[in-house]
Amino acid sequence: MKQLLLLALVIIVGVVVLRMYSGSKPSTPAYQTLTAEEAKARLDSGDSLVLLDVRTREEYAGGHIPTAVCLPNEEIGQDVSMLLPDFNAEILVYCRSGRRSKKAAAKLAKLGYTKVCDFGGINNWTYETTTE
Repeated sequence: MKQLLLLALVIIVGVVVLRMYSGSKPSTPAYQTLTAEEAKARLDSGDSLVLLDVRTREEYAGGHIPTAVCLPNEEIGQDVSMLLPDFNAEILVYCRSGRRSKKAAAKLAKLGYTKVCDFGGINNWTYETTTE
């Protein structure tokens, strides 16, 4: 009888532990979210960083933030290490409205980039843009 109670206790504890851990999701790589104002402050700080426009090349040519590099969201996931060789560099990501930049930031974080910041869309950017 003691053995049966001990076995039941072990099973109950095991079930409780399994339920606790099965409810937790594996952690996904994180990125930060910034406002346009915070991104502008980061750009103005003089710190070394990468400004990444993840719109299409045509959208980029139509107007972008000065110093931005174009890497369309659809191309992230392929080998981007030639364009972004430093996995510890601060990368500020934007698109038109914020949808693609969010996806791109998540992809970059998953690829191992450690300082990714999404600041949404150029639609909310009230500062200088260029077509050069």
